[in-house]
Amino acid sequence: MPNEGFRGAGAVRTFDPGPRRPDGGDDTMGLRADVSGHGRGSLRPGVSRLDGVLHAANGQDAHSEALSCGGRDASGGGRADGGDLGRACRRGGPGGPDFSLDVPPDGYAWWYLDAISDGGDRALSVIGFIGSVFSPWYRWSGRRDPRNHVCLNVATYGPGGRFTMTDRGSAALRQSRERLQIGPSGMHWTGTQLIVEVDEIGAPPLVSRVRGTVTLTPVALFDRTVPLTPDARHVWRPFAPIARVEVDLTQGHRWKGHGYFDANFGTAALEADFRFWTWGRFPHRGGATCFYDATRKDGSQLATALHFTPDGRIEPAEAPPLSRFRRSLWAVRRETRADAGYAPRQVRPMLDAPFYCRAQVRTRIEGEETTGVHEALDLRRFASPLLKPLIALRVPRRPGWRF
Repeated sequence: MPNEGFRGAGAVRTFDPGPRRPDGGDDTMGLRADVSGHGRGSLRPGVSRLDGVLHAANGQDAHSEALSCGGRDASGGGRADGGDLGRACRRGGPGGPDFSLDVPPDGYAWWYLDAISDGGDRALSVIGFIGSVFSPWYRWSGRRDPRNHVCLNVATYGPGGRFTMTDRGSAALRQSRERLQIGPSGMHWTGTQLIVEVDEIGAPPLVSRVRGTVTLTPVALFDRTVPLTPDARHVWRPFAPIARVEVDLTQGHRWKGHGYFDANFGTAALEADFRFWTWGRFPHRGGATCFYDATRKDGSQLATALHFTPDGRIEPAEAPPLSRFRRSLWAVRRETRADAGYAPRQVRPMLDAPFYCRAQVRTRIEGEETTGVHEALDLRRFASPLLKPLIALRVPRRPGWRF
């Protein structure tokens, strides 16, 4: 099966703040060594250099390992400026997210976590945005200032479920390496855990306050990025695909379960480079297997399948065939990977929008049935100007927040 996005598995450290040495990567369509910066870094428009966005897991030079930080032409069209990436591969911190980056005009950064309760009856998703890609207000502004369109999106699923997504202005944003503060809510990386502090208002029709904390504890911490386009204008960083999560929120959401934590970074709008994508993370073989499939705007395909192990290794997975299953309530096309002859199915709805669907989905991988979180995103629908006012009803704009 095509496995674009992975060329050789490097050693990735288990979750231990002590120094270890990661492998580096030089192929822009493979896993890359993290890129670190000193002080605030930047995502630079038009090039693949991610200076300051991601940092390595130790104080060693990444080029000393099997996959070096040198640069070469990307597979696919054009040059991905691997030389810039190579020069940016330098000493970094102890791993984990770095919230102190600058996002350029037209760009975005988001940090995402999800969780499913051990009983399977409740679920959660949280996304912290700088340059809120799904906010119509950011689009209507011309995407000139990502810092002026930030939000913490919190959605709980099951009894007492709520959805919150308030677009806030730059006065609501405070950043440091360890903390992303957006108005009354924030994300904090302690070095061993991600703690999300929530104080938000649910969107209509269930307008009510959502408060509490979400604590994610990685089983292993992974130090690689995966470019999603040949020029690396969009990249995916799976920080902790295997994690435990403890939820303590209002509306009766107090539970524990298995979770996931990643980030995406880009220097252009998603709809500028993609038509459609699906993503899924599924507990599998004691770890987690992730599938990232996309049709880019130029018609080329992304097909990434990675397995993450509890002892901190990333392995290329033999991706089973893509299999379509029932469309969402808004008729968004859905497909995921499943063993030949197996019909994947939704077991619990999570989020349905005219251009997007998130759900708990059951599939079978290498003979093992598993339920995980799946999303389908139709960027052609999202690009429609007719859809933006409808989205704005669920994403209010509150630019006047002051600390």
